[in-house]
Amino acid sequence: MKALAVDAVWKYYGDYPALRDISFDADAGQCVALLGRNGAGKTTLLRILAGLSRPTRGRVQLFGKDHNDRASRSLTGIIGHGIAIYDELSAYENLRLYAALYALPDPHRSALEWLERTALDRVKDSPVREFSRGMRQRLAVARAFLHNPRLLLLDEPFTSLDDRAIALLQGLVRDALNSGGTVVMSTHQLREAMDLASHVVLLNRGRMAHRGERTPEMLADTGWLYRTYGEAS
Repeated sequence: MKALAVDAVWKYYGDYPALRDISFDADAGQCVALLGRNGAGKTTLLRILAGLSRPTRGRVQLFGKDHNDRASRSLTGIIGHGIAIYDELSAYENLRLYAALYALPDPHRSALEWLERTALDRVKDSPVREFSRGMRQRLAVARAFLHNPRLLLLDEPFTSLDDRAIALLQGLVRDALNSGGTVVMSTHQLREAMDLASHVVLLNRGRMAHRGERTPEMLADTGWLYRTYGEAS
């Protein structure tokens, strides 16, 4: 059973096809780097995988079930552009809320643990509206990993993080992969993506330009993939 299966997915906005016949899959322990230039359709696809948008045509399955299945959705962690961070709550209240929603055994302890792991424990009682962009991103990281998800969907997860926070996130992703988790990660930071990826999906203007295993060429030269496949149409 595949952790993730994307089958012939199309997404239209009016008459415009933002995604055109996208198909790929991922097994447990695999990290898929979802790459492409601005407007390629990466965020649109991740929103569909996360259940925040519906495909116009095609099907997405998580762990053998429809991606909107409640049980499958509870196994997913998401980092996106401001997704599900409540500005008027404190950092602690945000994580405590999600820990309770995920029915974790000790929501208070889980919230404090992840605040410490993401270096937000000193500002745990401050409202999120006062946070810098980097602090908000660290809180999003904590929220995504809080419930030990089996599938992680990461949209530009390194945005606004300093070197220490980037290293922390890379370590968390590696730990998740080593324990059998699956990751789909969209980012413009190709070096970080290639360091983590086992597979690559390249989108170009909503189409699949390339999919396959990450190769030594991609790791050695981050521009190789775009030079080789990036102008496909």
